[in-house]
Amino acid sequence: MLASLSAALRPYIKRRHLLREWLESGVTYNELSHRFRQNPYPGYKALRQKDPVHWSRLYSAWVLTRHGDIEMVMRDHRRFSNDPRNHLSAGPQPALDGDLDDRGSLMTFLDPPDHTRLRSAVSEAFAPAAIEALEGRVRNVTVELLDRVDDAAGFDAMRAIAHPLPLIVITELLGISESDRQQFQAWAAQRICIVEPTITARQRRAAYAAGKALNDYHREVINQRRKEPRDDLISALVRAEDEGDTLTENEIVVMLRLLIVAGTQTTTNLIGNGLLALLRHPGEMQILRDQPDMLPAAVEELLRYDNPTQMVARYVTEDVELSGRQLRRGQALLLLIGAGNRDPEAFSKPDELDITRKEGGSISFGRGVHHCLGSTLARIEARIVFDALFERYESLHLLTDQPAFRNATVIRGLTELPVGLKPGNAN
Repeated sequence: MLASLSAALRPYIKRRHLLREWLESGVTYNELSHRFRQNPYPGYKALRQKDPVHWSRLYSAWVLTRHGDIEMVMRDHRRFSNDPRNHLSAGPQPALDGDLDDRGSLMTFLDPPDHTRLRSAVSEAFAPAAIEALEGRVRNVTVELLDRVDDAAGFDAMRAIAHPLPLIVITELLGISESDRQQFQAWAAQRICIVEPTITARQRRAAYAAGKALNDYHREVINQRRKEPRDDLISALVRAEDEGDTLTENEIVVMLRLLIVAGTQTTTNLIGNGLLALLRHPGEMQILRDQPDMLPAAVEELLRYDNPTQMVARYVTEDVELSGRQLRRGQALLLLIGAGNRDPEAFSKPDELDITRKEGGSISFGRGVHHCLGSTLARIEARIVFDALFERYESLHLLTDQPAFRNATVIRGLTELPVGLKPGNAN
């Protein structure tokens, strides 16, 4: 009875919070609306113009939208912590505290020195030189996946390549059996929902069940690698633990879960969002066909234009003033990366896709000690996919005017991407 009453009152409480926000600042942060999920950028622009350091009554958190402010906070881990245990607000927690069951072991939610210790355990495997050595394998997998596209009328790019490629690459790197890949894909898709404010009670239960299933699986594999080591990342982590490094089995398990979820979902949506942007801008796509050496720069622009990770959270560790606003110790910050990447103070004509853009400085992979560990791998996978598509198909075009985005706001990505094609000489 009480639960039903609470659910019935929730929309009214939400509207009251949003009305008070609007009266105080002339703008609201309402990422839960359908219009916002399909295209958040007009909402970001309004926030950035009217109230760039905005107090959200809905989330009891400061919402930052300017590139400079977000970059500064990302670099200052002493005053702006990743650890949700620093959140002292009595209001509703931002939806980014999803892994509170493992927050003492999950690298994403830790600050130095614990973050440094955990990150160093896997940093060698994700160093640029090590990842660049995988280019040949990434290209071979891409070709194999495209060989399976057998419908001349077109294909769903998400199902055909954006989902399977990152999954194959990260599971091979870790040493996960090929027969278990599809199960891992399902677990990762269920688990990633834990960071979303739109998550339902059913999705939350599925997310925690997927997390437990991943943990149980990895504990079994760890035990196997202790008996029979292999040339894979899991064996390397087990060896580090056995040799007395300060990495516990639980930390290894949580690390592996993070690598699977982040290593698939983020790159999948980089490929999907990036391909959609190019299909909507055929002139930019033609430039890449004519000048394939511009692909690395194009990937940077696609990351800026429609980044998969739209938001991250931080927590204030000491009172600080930011743009005339008093941020108090224990308050939460929501850093809207997608808004910062469209800031006209950092990028000229920021709402336009321009793969010849000379300005750098996208904050898509973060800054400071929490800069994305897998950024080099994600960039390589996206570049190779786009290169292979342009080489194989004489033309590509959208088969729908409005591709549907997932019911999500933190991790932005498509449910499907129907693409029409005209084969070239490669077929």
